[in-house]
Amino acid sequence: MTQNQQAIYDARQLGTGKVLTLGLQHMFAMFGATVLVPVITGLSMSATLLFAGVGTLVFHLLTKMKVPAFLGSSFAFLGGYAAIVSMGEAQGLSVSESLPYACIGVFSAGIIYFILAGLFAAYGARKVMRFFPPIVTGPIIIAIGLTLSGSAIQNCNQNWWIAILAILIIIVCNIWGRRMIKIIPILLGVLGSYFVAACFGLCDFSAVKEAAWVGVPFKWENTAFHVFANPNWGLVLSAIIAIVPISLATVMEHIGDMCAISSTTGINYLEDPGLHRTLMGDGLATMLASLFGAPANTTYGENTGVLNITKVYDPFVIRVAACFAIILSFCPKFSALISCMPAATIGGVSLVLYGMISAVGVRNIVENQVDFTKSRNVIVMALILVLAIGIKYGANDAVSLGFTTLSGLAVAALVGVILNAVLPGKDYEFGSRDEGDKSVDFEINPSLRK
Repeated sequence: MTQNQQAIYDARQLGTGKVLTLGLQHMFAMFGATVLVPVITGLSMSATLLFAGVGTLVFHLLTKMKVPAFLGSSFAFLGGYAAIVSMGEAQGLSVSESLPYACIGVFSAGIIYFILAGLFAAYGARKVMRFFPPIVTGPIIIAIGLTLSGSAIQNCNQNWWIAILAILIIIVCNIWGRRMIKIIPILLGVLGSYFVAACFGLCDFSAVKEAAWVGVPFKWENTAFHVFANPNWGLVLSAIIAIVPISLATVMEHIGDMCAISSTTGINYLEDPGLHRTLMGDGLATMLASLFGAPANTTYGENTGVLNITKVYDPFVIRVAACFAIILSFCPKFSALISCMPAATIGGVSLVLYGMISAVGVRNIVENQVDFTKSRNVIVMALILVLAIGIKYGANDAVSLGFTTLSGLAVAALVGVILNAVLPGKDYEFGSRDEGDKSVDFEINPSLRK
């Protein structure tokens, strides 16, 4: 047994106090990014925390309790949520009424994880991923960030000084921070700008005073189940078509995370318990979360950074962090405190995150050395970007097909996948470049993986 493998079983020998502290550190590492997704989208904060914890425990169960991974809110689906809310508002629905339809789309994306897990188990990653090359996933990821940029600017317009402060804190912590500071720049950016805004009287804490200390983390009307009491089938179909293609990018992100955790611990989790099991765990966690009005889940790179710093790889510590998240989800007062966050803080942090998403798409293309001397690659990327951005910021914000309405992102994804399949000259082979295969990664600090 190697030293790293031995470390897997060492955590509980440290004592209860240190194990609890390590668990809290993992929870705070994921916290800044996880709570930001419901703040941006309007999804339930309490449900987000609950299913981050539950999803992590489900993932550990399906992966034989072997993989030290924490699952938190995925930023990859932000564009999907925004697109469905926009379509819902065009049909007279409020944000809270539209979000459950988006959750149905996310649930459907979770099913893709199971399908791909079966294909990976049967045929191997190399044969399956050739249908989803970087020339398709890269531009889609770029488009996700660019189509979201408008909402970030609108929030920044509420108070640019607070937004700029949030951005500066993130940059300073991420570039010059050490150890834990470098792991949680998003959380520190949120807390720092939030604190300054509160000091200047820019926050209304009346909702915090009125909120109960203990409560149920989700409401029935915010769940995906509520949609079927009186469904808008056109919007259901649009949500599925718009959001399911995003799962292709998050599967790549998942593979990168598994490779990173394997590299950190020195244990090949892609072989044991196997990539098919980790994909099923991620997919099931996402499906459960979406049913109850929480964001899609994904394995978190921030927690991989914590593993790298502490050298304690016992998955039990991650499960302790998951239990802390579940406990916090039953405190409405805590959720209200997060909901009082100034729009400018959200805007500043979102500006960085949305830009990072687009930058990751560029990184995916560059590190896979996509050949743009080939006309077929130029055409595929050009149409994906122009359709996604053009339709988003066009007069109607969507394309009507008579029986349904599709967002720009959905149209771009469908066109990209189809064009890549039919045009000659495909040259991508998954597994030929390790750096390229792992380059789809939405974490704020990729350097921690090295």
